[in-house]
Amino acid sequence: MHAFREQLGLADPAPGFLCGAESGGGGALLESRNPATGELLGRVRQATRADYETVVARAAAAFEKWRLVPAPQRGEIVRQIGDELRRAKEPLARLVTAECGKLLTEARGEVQEMIDIADFAVGLSRQLYGLTMHSERASHRMYEQWHPLGVVGIISAFNFPVAVWSWNAMLAAVCGNAMVWKPSPKTPLSAVAAQQIATRVLARNGHPDVMGLLIGEVADVGEPLLDDKRVPLVSATGSCAMGRVVGERVARRFGRTLLELGGNNAILVLDDADLGLALRAIAFGAAGTAGQRCTTTRRVYLQKGIAATLTAQLVKAYGSLKIGDPLAEGTLVGPLIDRAAVTGYERAITQAQSEGATLLCGGKALSGKGFESGCFVEPTLMQARADLPQLQHEVFAPITYLIEVADLDEAIRCNNGVPQGLSSALFTLNLRHAERFLSTAGSDCGIANINIGTSGAEIGGAFGGEKETGGGREAGSDSWKAYMRRQTCTINWGTQLPLAQGVVFDVGN
Repeated sequence: MHAFREQLGLADPAPGFLCGAESGGGGALLESRNPATGELLGRVRQATRADYETVVARAAAAFEKWRLVPAPQRGEIVRQIGDELRRAKEPLARLVTAECGKLLTEARGEVQEMIDIADFAVGLSRQLYGLTMHSERASHRMYEQWHPLGVVGIISAFNFPVAVWSWNAMLAAVCGNAMVWKPSPKTPLSAVAAQQIATRVLARNGHPDVMGLLIGEVADVGEPLLDDKRVPLVSATGSCAMGRVVGERVARRFGRTLLELGGNNAILVLDDADLGLALRAIAFGAAGTAGQRCTTTRRVYLQKGIAATLTAQLVKAYGSLKIGDPLAEGTLVGPLIDRAAVTGYERAITQAQSEGATLLCGGKALSGKGFESGCFVEPTLMQARADLPQLQHEVFAPITYLIEVADLDEAIRCNNGVPQGLSSALFTLNLRHAERFLSTAGSDCGIANINIGTSGAEIGGAFGGEKETGGGREAGSDSWKAYMRRQTCTINWGTQLPLAQGVVFDVGN
């Protein structure tokens, strides 16, 4: 059907569970269709509840062995996974584009992100540092060290069908964990392909079950994962509503969660900004990936001195955005993931208009030649007031609201005035304005940028947000600690037994 299927070794139907040498699935068939064309890409035989037990049990057993492998040796195996991804970059990127609809250049970037995080994790495997502290007691040494948690559950979304898994998997692996991955049912083939690449490397090195895959119904795979005490950490990427369910359910069994949830991100543009930079950043941030990134720009606050000028420039720029086949050269906007997303797009525009927003451009679903799948929409700009109720909600579609503000103080209040807190950006050439935005009294988001947009994070920086975005951090910095447990150790190498804080408890000889 497609060259990438043969290159990636994808069977039809593809297996809905993978753990080492075992693969298969006893559940119903799940179809994967190209959102740009409606074409059937392939089918997956979904995992059952019994398959879930097989995968988790195998992962738990693999952890017992994997945790004893020295971290630098675990890093070497992750390095090999990165090399396999390099060799598979083009066919895997083409599969990602075909299955989730993002531009081929973005899909290549996503696979490159997988390679980058593998490289990052290799270096990290020699830097899982603990601290040594001075004890208040004579002849005592005190330090802290880090141990792996066990089996890590990974739940990923359709918009980054392979990269988000790799952020978690590569770090969790060098930390000594095994893992079980539940990907989005909207992009199952991409998940199978990525998992097969990793499994081949792990099997060559004698650790085939360290990474497992489960594609199945929520009742068969999702709910058991949340309730399973063998899975001490569940890392979940998705909507705020989904994250609330995951967080509460895992917390009931005293498990840990790492949540990357909704964005609803804003760009603030001041009168002293470089408008050329701002224009390009807004256009990509708002229309890139058809508005289906957690870091998509959804609100733009324009200081009144430049509001009319930049609004006119944006409307003109939106008119030049080429919508169509994401594999075709020159396309800038591909399809939404499915027709349900199109319905959500239309509903959000109608709701915003009923609340007083004005449509400036876009606003329609597309049909006809080249748009037969029914998943294409026009990137949309709407003029709105700062108190528009719709601004409080994230809609996973290319809808952007332009709001005029008086000054930086009002812009910061508006930026912070939503429940989500992922990414934010300020465009200014004023050093004081920039530093104010980055100060404690500035943006309350996990990511705050100056003169670049909200979208396009690098793996060297910790990625994540605050408030309803979940508070988790993936990649970069010390995010590896989320996948480990801390242990404080004290060694008495003397002949006495002094107690802390000078406590005396003498039982005699």
